[in-house]
Amino acid sequence: MAKEGVEKAEETEQMIEKEAGKEPAEGGGGGSHRLGDAQEMRAVVLAGFGGLNKLRVTRKAMPEPQDGELKIRVKACGLNFIDLMVRQGNIDNPPKTPLVPGFECSGIVEALGDSVKGYEIGDRVMAFVNYNAWAEVVCTPVEFVYKIPDDMSFSEAAAFPMNFVTAYMMLFEVANLREGMSVLVHSAGGGVSVLCLRGPL
Repeated sequence: MAKEGVEKAEETEQMIEKEAGKEPAEGGGGGSHRLGDAQEMRAVVLAGFGGLNKLRVTRKAMPEPQDGELKIRVKACGLNFIDLMVRQGNIDNPPKTPLVPGFECSGIVEALGDSVKGYEIGDRVMAFVNYNAWAEVVCTPVEFVYKIPDDMSFSEAAAFPMNFVTAYMMLFEVANLREGMSVLVHSAGGGVSVLCLRGPL
């Protein structure tokens, strides 16, 4: 299984490099790593609602942190049911395309915006983002960023925010579950329901 995982990762990298080579940079030439005076990054862009053929790897201007934000070099990003719904346009008030999907990621702090405290460049973190997680770099408010425990991998951390927070809110805020109570979980096949069955969060 480990060998298979490595092969899949290499296959994905080759696909990304191939697609990135096809796609010209927004506002500039295809092979450059700068857009005018700004640095650029690779990102998965949803060109329009529909199937996987609507996703493209392209280059975009790299964001810089605003006041109260962290800039994170993404190491892994989550893929959830809501991401599939967004790709298909099957959500209330869908955003306009093109857009960079993704609501959660993990990575390394690369820069700090003004007034940010409690974090340093180089910290390993996980974060919620309002779209844009499927990119090499994201910027997000510090209140949506959390440090990763030393024994947690980037892949594990990227899958943590959406599922764990949703499970916690459903159990303890919506259902008001308390000590001594029990709960019946239907259709326990997804990330949230599996976490509900694991015991105390």
